[in-house]
Amino acid sequence: MKAMSPELLPAIAAFARVAHHASFTRAAEELGVSPSALSQTVRALERKLGVRLLDRTTRRVGVTELGQQFLDGARPGLDALAQAVAGIDEARDKPAGLLRLNVSRVAAELLLFPYLGDFADAWPDITLEVVCDNRMVELVAGGFDAGIRLGESLAQDVVGVPVGGPLRMVTFAAPRYLKGRTPPRVPEDLREHRCLNYRLTTGGLYRWEYAQDGRVLDIALSGPLVSNDSEVLLAAARAGAGITSAFEGAVRDDFRSGRLVPLLEPWWPTFPGFYLYHPSRAQMPRKLRVFIDFLQARHAPPPVSQRAVKPASAPRSRPRPPARRAK
Repeated sequence: MKAMSPELLPAIAAFARVAHHASFTRAAEELGVSPSALSQTVRALERKLGVRLLDRTTRRVGVTELGQQFLDGARPGLDALAQAVAGIDEARDKPAGLLRLNVSRVAAELLLFPYLGDFADAWPDITLEVVCDNRMVELVAGGFDAGIRLGESLAQDVVGVPVGGPLRMVTFAAPRYLKGRTPPRVPEDLREHRCLNYRLTTGGLYRWEYAQDGRVLDIALSGPLVSNDSEVLLAAARAGAGITSAFEGAVRDDFRSGRLVPLLEPWWPTFPGFYLYHPSRAQMPRKLRVFIDFLQARHAPPPVSQRAVKPASAPRSRPRPPARRAK
């Protein structure tokens, strides 16, 4: 068997990042080089191998059939090298290196955004890469160390750690919208109102969910606006476009200031909240361990009249909570 030239390794790693991002520009940003230099590196690799690895057009970059075959064969070796580098990082006095997270947009807003500065101060040798994506992704295939999602959406083969405690989904509108209108007293009254709807990643519309005294409802509603971004719906509600719902933490300040008015409070459902999850491994990287400890220290579960969320192994046996929005 012909030995691989050591100088090919950086080019192979560069090709893998281009294939992952389907973009020279995004891969170049990650690697800290120019897109043109990265393109030359991959072209040199193609000449050395004698095959075309990528299909390039003005709109997209795709992996050829031979390129995918080569990538599938090279990925285990690249992963092993990455783990070796991580092992060196773990051997240092302080946790260090790149920590890649895949999180839903709402999880980032509620759990991460307020504390990114504190984390950077506490652990300056760790670089966080936060990818906001409402779709579920496979962590290992995507090159992620961990993700954050609602517990109900996690796969069975991951380790999950609760962060932030149980959540409530709340319903509200702006005083401008409610002026001259009768507020809803029960969830069925929403059918007489303009409702702002959330588009799920599955393509369907979120069915508004409520619970009271053992009665559980989910209602399909219509209205003048649909979005897959909760911030769009929240901005529209603040502007008086209609009634919508969100996690309580996203609108608590609006309730305090009177900018938004809570509706149907006795019907708000409470359910287990977010989990930070990661692939099952015998030894957790120290950079991930300190990140989990950091988040849990800053998100003590709020007092609620509900059974506590089961730690660590909970995703394997958790009951299905009522809410299914914005995972």
